[in-house]
Amino acid sequence: MRSQLRSGVRLKRNAITVAAVVVGLIIVGRITGVLVDWLWFSSIGYVEVFWTVLSAQALLFVAVFAASAGAIWVSGLLAHRYARSLGTSRAKTALSSGTPVVISELADQIAPRIPWRSSIACGAVLFGLLIAYLEISNWGVALRFLHQVPFGERDLIFGKDIGFYLFSLPAYLALKNWLLQLLFCSALVAGVVYGVRGDIALGQSSRGVSHAAAAHGSAMLGLFFLLKAWSYALDRFLLLYGDNGVVVGAGYTDIHVELPVLWLMVGLAAAASVASWINMRWRGYRIPVASALLVFGSSFVFALIFPALFQRFYVKPSELQLETPYIEHNIALTRKAYGLQQIVVKPFPAEQGLNFASLQANRATVDNVRLWDVQPLLDTYAQLQEIRTYYKFLAVDIDRYRLDAGYRQVMLSARELEPAMLPANAQTWVNLHLLFTHGNGVVMSPVTEKSTEGLPSFYLQDIPPVANGGPAIREPRLYFGESGHGYVIVKGSVPEFDYPMGKDNVYTSYSGRDGIAIGSIARRGLFAWQLDDPNILLTGYITDQSRILLHRNIQDRVRTIAPFLSLDHDPYIVASDGRLFWMQDAYTTSRWFPYAQRMSGDGANYIRNAVKVVIDAYNGTVDFYVSDPADPILRTYRRIFPGLFKPLAAMPQDLQQHIRYPEDLFLIQAQLYRAYHMDAPEVFYNREDLWQFPRGLAGIDGGSAPGTPMTPYYMIMRLPGESRAEFVLMLPMVPSQRDNMIAWLAARCDPPEYGKLIVYTFPKDKLVYGPFQIEARIQQNTEISQQISLWNQMGSRVIRGHLLVVPIESSILYVSPLYLRAASGQLPELKRVIATYGDRVVMEETLGEALAALFKETVPMASPLRGTADARAREALAHYDRAIERLKAGDWNGFGSELDALRPLLETLGAGRPEGQR
Repeated sequence: MRSQLRSGVRLKRNAITVAAVVVGLIIVGRITGVLVDWLWFSSIGYVEVFWTVLSAQALLFVAVFAASAGAIWVSGLLAHRYARSLGTSRAKTALSSGTPVVISELADQIAPRIPWRSSIACGAVLFGLLIAYLEISNWGVALRFLHQVPFGERDLIFGKDIGFYLFSLPAYLALKNWLLQLLFCSALVAGVVYGVRGDIALGQSSRGVSHAAAAHGSAMLGLFFLLKAWSYALDRFLLLYGDNGVVVGAGYTDIHVELPVLWLMVGLAAAASVASWINMRWRGYRIPVASALLVFGSSFVFALIFPALFQRFYVKPSELQLETPYIEHNIALTRKAYGLQQIVVKPFPAEQGLNFASLQANRATVDNVRLWDVQPLLDTYAQLQEIRTYYKFLAVDIDRYRLDAGYRQVMLSARELEPAMLPANAQTWVNLHLLFTHGNGVVMSPVTEKSTEGLPSFYLQDIPPVANGGPAIREPRLYFGESGHGYVIVKGSVPEFDYPMGKDNVYTSYSGRDGIAIGSIARRGLFAWQLDDPNILLTGYITDQSRILLHRNIQDRVRTIAPFLSLDHDPYIVASDGRLFWMQDAYTTSRWFPYAQRMSGDGANYIRNAVKVVIDAYNGTVDFYVSDPADPILRTYRRIFPGLFKPLAAMPQDLQQHIRYPEDLFLIQAQLYRAYHMDAPEVFYNREDLWQFPRGLAGIDGGSAPGTPMTPYYMIMRLPGESRAEFVLMLPMVPSQRDNMIAWLAARCDPPEYGKLIVYTFPKDKLVYGPFQIEARIQQNTEISQQISLWNQMGSRVIRGHLLVVPIESSILYVSPLYLRAASGQLPELKRVIATYGDRVVMEETLGEALAALFKETVPMASPLRGTADARAREALAHYDRAIERLKAGDWNGFGSELDALRPLLETLGAGRPEGQR
């Protein structure tokens, strides 16, 4: 017996020791995590943001823990006190009267030995910690509630400022949910105390609850019904987020049936609460049961059954008439929630008056028609410009630059370091964290030009970047980018790999601003613990000057600083003033805008592109610029974080020239505008004028996923009625279940017109071919189909590029590239351009030749593909450089091929000069 007792004590001590160690490790992990975050936020200049968030989380945790633990402790202590006195007297009374009392033997044995006060306090602390931990995530809700600003407009049902729904209502709902959790835990602890003490006795022959337990339960039930009354009152506002299939928001039944029913339920729940408190004196079970049946039975009948019957038999037969005012609310507030009310509608005549002269007058548009699709160009970049296996082009960005050649739309991609691409035996800790630390440079090419081999021309290429008409780059290193998920240590005793040069390598040392000092033993131990990497502590390569770079992935970096912002999926690289920057669009969103249609995904129903984020690719600095100062959510965040946001005017002027309308927001707005362009309730109800995105047809042989909706695309063009070409984001629209084009939506990207949306609508009595119809006509063209079939039989694969709708003046031109790729190769070549206008379809080697053939010009216009004299000169120089390389390598065949390719370029350059200058 004694040995068993000692064994039990030993096991108990071991269990306590293990639990203490686990809890200690968790606490240490949390402390070290906070310390590392503090060091990182301090290193990037946003320590105020860190303290604001941390203090909000800490205060919320402490407040919720104190209130929760205190309330649970009081409930348990009251149960202990009255169970000890009243429960015992109940048992004595029952025994003296001969009434059987069922008290478990377990309760008889355990109850006297339990240290009740300390046990209740321990339970209260545990439940309080759990509840407080769950509520930490509501720190943003609390801060927005405390710092909220008015929206400036009121809802049409309750007359409350919309700011109430964005900031106050979520806080009230979070508070209600916390109180329900607290009430449940308080009742659970009290119930356990009463049960162990025998005041809740359940047996085979009798069933009983002591007066103390009954009184306590009645009090808790009264609090529950009081919370239910408040919950029903809050449910009135939740009617504005309903969806009955016709109206998003409150409909006729909601306002005329469910709203009065909710007021009734508020009264019934309040009455049930009072009755439950009265029952504290009577201590019977009839009143609680009757109260519960009254509240929940009425809720089932009046809040579920009756509204459904009313909707089906009264509203449904006259739905349009009855729901019209509420459809109007839905249309108006959805348009406001997504900024659709700013869209300007203009007519587009879709005439057939385009000719060669009008093309010449719109050279800025023609010279920037994008012929390179993202995926073929990315494959080509990978083959020509990745240089080494450990470099990777992760994405292709589309932007515009003012270059010597004019205002040009370009495609560019950052050459990032991908350590996973190192050979397996080279993926050592030193290589991954000390030696290979950064990518190098960008590749840039114009959207229309190509070489004679069908490869892209380059404005920027090679390592270090060589500018051939593109912007010069003095600092090409990318320590921060779309890759960079791991940490690196700079300024160590081992030099950093910079770039390869022939058989040798060039090395460098980081001199930027970012990084946390890691030279001391204490810092190294801290990061070794936090990053679970003992090599940081054991390595001899770290010096007193060493620094560690964290959060190198730019989206992770932005989210760590501002987790309350939603990010666009596509950050893009910008070359400005000799340096490289990432630009990231950020959104403020909410799920609480009344009467607004929800987006798919996270269920948000409000969005603004309120912030433009700029990340220095070398220094890692992050700047948040306000692009929508009127947004009430952002105004609230500016109150919460006064040092985080800067006015847009503070952004360097050169970077401002690269701001663009974000594709994600445009796509969301276009999706909603398909239905919400209809502002007449009866038209909206019948979906008479519902629009769709056109179907596309692109890929190998033009056959990948036919029917896939077109996506928005950027282009430089001169909008109808405007005097100059500008960078726009556009998307055609077609009617529902039809393929003819009915409109096109455009977002302007250039200052000072940035952010303005225009929809150009076509005459409804005129047929305008849509993209899918044009694709069908291309496939039906015998010359084109025969040529594609021939190529596919000669060891090549045809890749049909995406069809672009190009508005020029009051007409529509259609252009699509065609690529060839070897069956076993990964180097697509741009070989043909297909152009369509009116009833004509042509395919030629260049866009200039295709347009000339399309408009029956005997002399082809200067081809944007062959380019201007500057473009041809750059191409000639490229062939000359490659010829010299082949000569040095002893490749006489390659040398001859490059000379053969160089000759026609030189001839065209000579032919383009005046007679006296030849």
